[in-house]
Amino acid sequence: MTALAARLRRPRKPRVPKPPDDGWREFVTPEGVDLRLKMGSYGERATAFLLDSLIILGALLALTLVAFAALWRAGGDWGMEVVAIIWMVGAFALRNFYFVFFELRPGAATPGKRRMGLRVVARDGGRLTADAVFARNAMREIEVFLPAMFFLSRGQGVDAWLIGLGAIWSGVFLVFPLFNRDRLRLGDLAAGTCVVHAPKRVLRPDLARDATAGEAAFTDAQLDAYGIKELHVLEEVLRIGDRKTLAEVAQRIRAKIAWTGDAHDRAFLQAYYAALRGRLEQRMLFGRRRADKFDRG
Repeated sequence: MTALAARLRRPRKPRVPKPPDDGWREFVTPEGVDLRLKMGSYGERATAFLLDSLIILGALLALTLVAFAALWRAGGDWGMEVVAIIWMVGAFALRNFYFVFFELRPGAATPGKRRMGLRVVARDGGRLTADAVFARNAMREIEVFLPAMFFLSRGQGVDAWLIGLGAIWSGVFLVFPLFNRDRLRLGDLAAGTCVVHAPKRVLRPDLARDATAGEAAFTDAQLDAYGIKELHVLEEVLRIGDRKTLAEVAQRIRAKIAWTGDAHDRAFLQAYYAALRGRLEQRMLFGRRRADKFDRG
């Protein structure tokens, strides 16, 4: 009893509350660069999807009006059949082409995502592949559009229990992103992608002129240590401008090229970016193109 009483009198350690999730995540690229990006919120993603849906709906309405105008000129009386075909086949083709087309572009974002400042990235920090884009958008058919067909088919021979099943299905997929910290939908899990805030800082056109020649000078051997792929990664690092990342990348490059100057990290990286870009552009004029630092061609 004495031991039990002593344990009861022992003060309990206060529970330390977990810090709130600010949405920032670390994405380590295959080159070892740590990029910090902020995950898109549920509301931002939903708003972006709504905007994209409105654009698709507007395109369908415009296509319908064009079809009606063509039928009116031709004097046909089968307008409703054409409208049905447009809204069945056209909607399927347009929505899939729309999302895949825009997410395969360099910005990896539909107009709705761009309006909300979002973009799609690979969760492993690597390059966003076409397979991943196709996979995440194919899953959208199961998550969103297939359940929607249950509701649109009401009154056309679809039983009430089937409509209820579609409602449950839609509800599960609708709230799924709320139950994981990265706000991933099933399409993101299947494709290995996520939606993040696009960096607000844009690379200035005169970045190559920001570094003065007196701060850093590089030999051809030092510039030949890297290729086009690393140039793009360095551009991304400078665009984001995270101080920790700038310091890590500058330290890696200094060690790689054995550079002993005293320029601060950002000035050093800007100077190296400008010199490397000029070196690669010069080599490309003579038909030599290095894909990355491992390409010795």
